[in-house]
Amino acid sequence: MCADTRADLQCDDAPLHGSDHPQHETPDQQALQYAREQLQCAREEAERYRLLADQSTDMISRHTATPDWTYIDVNAAVERVLGYTVDEIIGIEGYNLFHPEDADNLRTRANSVRYRRGMYTNVYRYRHKKGHYIWLETTSRTIRNDAGEPVEVICVSRDVTERELAQQATRRLARVVEASSDMIMFCKHETLQLTYMNEACYISMGTEKENPVVFYLDQLFSEKVLADLVRPALSHAADHGTWYGSLPLKLPTNPKRIAEVREVIAHRNRTENHQIEYYSIIGRDITLQKKAEEEAKRHQLEMAHMARLLSVGEMASGLAHEINQPLAAIINYCRGTLRRIDEGRADPETTHNAMRLITRQAKRAAEIVKRMRSFVKKTEYQRIEFAINETCQEVSRFLHQEAIDHSISFEFQLDEGNPTLLADKIQIEQVLLNLMRNAIEAYSECDRNPRPIMISTQSTPGYITIVVEDYAQGIEREQLDKLFEPFFTSKSNGLGMGLAISRTIIETHGGQLWADSDGETGTRFHLKLPIRDK
Repeated sequence: MCADTRADLQCDDAPLHGSDHPQHETPDQQALQYAREQLQCAREEAERYRLLADQSTDMISRHTATPDWTYIDVNAAVERVLGYTVDEIIGIEGYNLFHPEDADNLRTRANSVRYRRGMYTNVYRYRHKKGHYIWLETTSRTIRNDAGEPVEVICVSRDVTERELAQQATRRLARVVEASSDMIMFCKHETLQLTYMNEACYISMGTEKENPVVFYLDQLFSEKVLADLVRPALSHAADHGTWYGSLPLKLPTNPKRIAEVREVIAHRNRTENHQIEYYSIIGRDITLQKKAEEEAKRHQLEMAHMARLLSVGEMASGLAHEINQPLAAIINYCRGTLRRIDEGRADPETTHNAMRLITRQAKRAAEIVKRMRSFVKKTEYQRIEFAINETCQEVSRFLHQEAIDHSISFEFQLDEGNPTLLADKIQIEQVLLNLMRNAIEAYSECDRNPRPIMISTQSTPGYITIVVEDYAQGIEREQLDKLFEPFFTSKSNGLGMGLAISRTIIETHGGQLWADSDGETGTRFHLKLPIRDK
């Protein structure tokens, strides 16, 4: 008890005793004095609590223990939290300020309500004086009398709008991550253990989310890929924040699936030492994509095979003429030799020479047939190393008879370095054959002489360029723009698929095929292919 209070009480009681000495007080007077002291101390303590409540940033309020939850008292923080002054809000029914969806949270024990040691904590939306809703977190306790009946409710509330909005954003992001078709994983920085995998991960790995399996990165990559590619990717992400690329995944529990990592994001601790905490690893199941690519490749091979068959059909008369030449020579040599034998004029040297000539012509015919069979043979995509100069000359020999029939000559300007190409030789031959035949046919619509077709090769860093050039009347700009479109043709009996298939073949090899022409003096087809290692 403070000294001033006791002195005041003593002064008030002096007339009752008729003496200045407190020892003459009666027991009733002493009891009254003690009651006054206690009352004064209670007032002082209440004032201190009131001061403490008014200084609090939390809103402290008292409500009637009735369903309308009327405000009885509230501290000054109400103005900062709800926009009301103390006088404005006292007497307002607090129930009416709840968001309609949150008004009965306590009664229904919603998920937002927690109970502990006689206190309820509820997170809900509450209407501000300006009309919008904010998020409040309120801890409340019901005060009861000796009979256990509720007297009032005391609440401590705080504005948690920013926290709730951040949590909502996090929940929305989590739903997006979980629903994503990409494989998303969280990986510890130190141990490289996967601490989270979304639904797409579980599906691709062939495991169940209800029975999770603990994975580490060394289980998802081969030893060489982990050392040579994965660890440098993590290091790059740590230094720059992100890494983009392609890392082949090994799925130990589902080897039939094909997947790869496309992106790695490093996450740092922003509140302490700014060190890497974990990585987000984003991958993709490309099983269906690979199947589609294989199907497209098979379709392309079918189309290419059909195009080769059509080309051979168009060249049938020329091929027959080429084969007939060695066959006719063989027949003549055989008849001449037989006649000499019949006339008795055959000597060993003449016979030997005739047989040598017959053998040469037979080999020539066999080579023509072999070349034709290899061209029309249906094969899978096979990359081999071959000299591009020799291939250009071989294809021109295949068109030898057709060139003679049209008074056309092949001229070559070949790279002296004799560059080699790693590609599917049959498909590259098909493209060259198509370009050379187009050049031959270009002369059929003009009267120019002579009629050369220039074939040149040149190697540059990383590429080999082949140019097939004719000096006919050229191609107009409108046709040049449509030249590689499927089914576009200027020929009366053409399908318009040759150049479209040729471009597809070259692009499959990672190259480019294009044409240019001035529309008057000829056309140049450019074929550019990358030089690849085995």
